[in-house]
Amino acid sequence: MELTFGTDVEEFRAEFVAFLDENLPTDAWDEPGSTADLPDWARRWQRTLFDNGWLQPGNPPEFGGRNANILQQYVYQVELARRRMFHSFNPQGVGIIAASLITFGTLEQQQKWAIPILRGELTAALGMSEPSAGSDLASLRTRAVRSADSRGDFVVNGQKVWTSGAHHADVILTFVRTDPDAPKHKGISVLLIPTDSPGVMRRPFAMASDREDLDFNEVFFTDVRVPSENLVGPLNGGWTVANGSLGHERNMLWLSYADRLDDLLTDFTPDTELERDKYATLVMDAYALRAMGSTVLAQAARGDEDVALLSVLKLMGSEAGQAATEVALNAQGPEGLVDRAITSPYNALNFHGHMGSWFDRYVRTFAGTIAGGTSEIQRNIIAQRVLGLPR
Repeated sequence: MELTFGTDVEEFRAEFVAFLDENLPTDAWDEPGSTADLPDWARRWQRTLFDNGWLQPGNPPEFGGRNANILQQYVYQVELARRRMFHSFNPQGVGIIAASLITFGTLEQQQKWAIPILRGELTAALGMSEPSAGSDLASLRTRAVRSADSRGDFVVNGQKVWTSGAHHADVILTFVRTDPDAPKHKGISVLLIPTDSPGVMRRPFAMASDREDLDFNEVFFTDVRVPSENLVGPLNGGWTVANGSLGHERNMLWLSYADRLDDLLTDFTPDTELERDKYATLVMDAYALRAMGSTVLAQAARGDEDVALLSVLKLMGSEAGQAATEVALNAQGPEGLVDRAITSPYNALNFHGHMGSWFDRYVRTFAGTIAGGTSEIQRNIIAQRVLGLPR
């Protein structure tokens, strides 16, 4: 199967390639400290992309895009992946939080929060998961109640965990329970909580793969007052916002897995006959993932959406990447555990976790089988919606 594009898509690609050739940063040396930490060069790079409509090409021009169709967005992602580079080092801020504000926020919220996040003037984190509510968002316990005074502010108490970049973020898009008596899915609201608000405490902790990688956070809210104008979407309508937020993330999630798998096939060279046999299996996985992804892409270009097939792609992509990295790690023997090692050419525009030791790269693949819907959840969706099995 070969995916080909019309003249408009190839012209779009050529324009983006020319932009990259002319504007790639030459002063990129400071590594971000988390996924909400933007060094000065990264802020300038993101702002340059925004000002030229190349930050999120599918957005309208006022939000850093050029109303690109899905095939144009695809080749945009492909060209970034070929260079192993990212358009923003605050991916949740740009891809989920700003996108949610564009869809569900007021004009004032878009001007105050979304555009500054897109321009790299602010960074944002996503406050969904809790100690008792990981994949099951409906079980969250962080509470927000209206204050008794005339302002009607929300007062928030509770805890979030796994909140990427929270200690560097300026604001957290926070999912809270506002009606404890409503059914679990119907009593949730969404608040923009500035991280400098009194009562907000952020406590970063290390990744399992790297003690120096402090991206995850516990976030504690103690009587935090949040202005009522920071409510995103309708009161108790947070479930719809959540589905929209994750929809922004999942739209081309399979492509990121395919890109990481291609990178691994480039970085890992098999030596023994057994390693070459396993490598051939990885190549077949990569081709299969691209072929199925291209089918979904073609459907989307026609206006069709196959949500169940996206689950197949997410499941296959995350687990194929994990299996591939395990093969590479095992092939290295004890050398694969050496840290801090570099397993691909250094590129300041790439996240360092994608070029660390083989052990580092392997452990990080487990996030892919959890974030965005666990493998178990994806299997349930496939069983019920694709195979027609009972619940």
